[in-house]
Amino acid sequence: MQYHPYFRRWKTALTGLVLVAAVMLPLPARAADAAFTQFIASLWPEAQAAGVSRATFDAETRGLEPDYKLPDLILPGRPATGAPSQAEFVQVPADYVREASIARLAEEGQRLMAKHRAALNEIESRFGVPASVVLAIWGRETDFGRYTLPYDTLRVVATQAYVGRRKDQYRTEFILALKILGEGAVTRKEMRSSWAGATGLTQFLPSEYYKHGVDLDGDGRVDIWHSVPDALASAAQQLVNKGWQKGVRWAYEVRAPDNVDCTMGVPEVTKPLGEWLRAGFVPVRGQKLSAAEQAQPASLLQPEGIYGPAFLTTQNYFVIKEYNFSDLYVLFVGHLSDRMVSPLPFATPWSASSQMRTKDVEAMQRHLTRIGLYKDKLDGKAGMQTRAALGAYQKSAGLKVDCWPSDAVLRAMSAAR
Repeated sequence: MQYHPYFRRWKTALTGLVLVAAVMLPLPARAADAAFTQFIASLWPEAQAAGVSRATFDAETRGLEPDYKLPDLILPGRPATGAPSQAEFVQVPADYVREASIARLAEEGQRLMAKHRAALNEIESRFGVPASVVLAIWGRETDFGRYTLPYDTLRVVATQAYVGRRKDQYRTEFILALKILGEGAVTRKEMRSSWAGATGLTQFLPSEYYKHGVDLDGDGRVDIWHSVPDALASAAQQLVNKGWQKGVRWAYEVRAPDNVDCTMGVPEVTKPLGEWLRAGFVPVRGQKLSAAEQAQPASLLQPEGIYGPAFLTTQNYFVIKEYNFSDLYVLFVGHLSDRMVSPLPFATPWSASSQMRTKDVEAMQRHLTRIGLYKDKLDGKAGMQTRAALGAYQKSAGLKVDCWPSDAVLRAMSAAR
């Protein structure tokens, strides 16, 4: 076929633009995407063994691309990144357990408790988990469904399975996400998640959906995305499966004695509530504990070291912590649960303590590890183990023992090197 000279020039120019565009696209990215496609294709035997149909696998993986902007990935040629700094770990308690947020959610929770009373009665009867607790989890996770999760679940778990720090875990999550879609429990468009792949009103990973999912509304499917009864019952089932004890509070706020040893604030130091009371810990507002309550094992929690409120935590505290491994998360959920049935805030206000930068707390953890006082993760988070180790260091260095990271402690550690 003969072309007019104008069209020949136009065709040549267009070809040149395509070549330039191809050259400008980084080779590693193009190669990685091709490798990603090959990786996903290689998972078909596992998906088939899990009960995923070929039609579902092909439909859901067609055109699937990795999201290299997600956190917690290991990418060649790029600095290593970890999980994003969750509010639970970078905010002081007063900012995280904010009174205005608690009051707003408690009021909404009371309205929802009345609206879903029948389902909540069944949850309490069947699982032994208070209605206020599962409502508080819903409120914390997605603001009672008002918060729209930002990511495509399948893309998230596929990316994490390919280049995440926990590839094996997310390989399973990817297969199970496909299974959920194939069973028609939710559409791909509505299956939104956090950056880590947690989805639904109460944020479950796909594996948690299969471990703990409950069809409370009786429509023949577990729908944690639209059915409030299913989502709340599934949250209750997860707590039960992790060891929830019926009739036991999550924690008791107490006033600690002036001579309290804050280094005892770790789960390993557990004794009956009555023993803590005899050691000088006093329940706030004159609360009287029954003999059964005083026999319950409990641990000391001082989220701000010796500053701010103190709590004696039961096993159910640690069960909620399995839902999200953060003391502040449990405090938020537990306190919100209480506020749905009582208007009283914490008896002791939070202090004005500031949160040190993550890199400074991590530097402290490294020093504490070197001298044998700390054996947990180097994560820059002032959790229970870090606070106790700081207290032990403060004792040995002749500093004020408050079990809280501070510039004074950091300077003392720096001078000791």
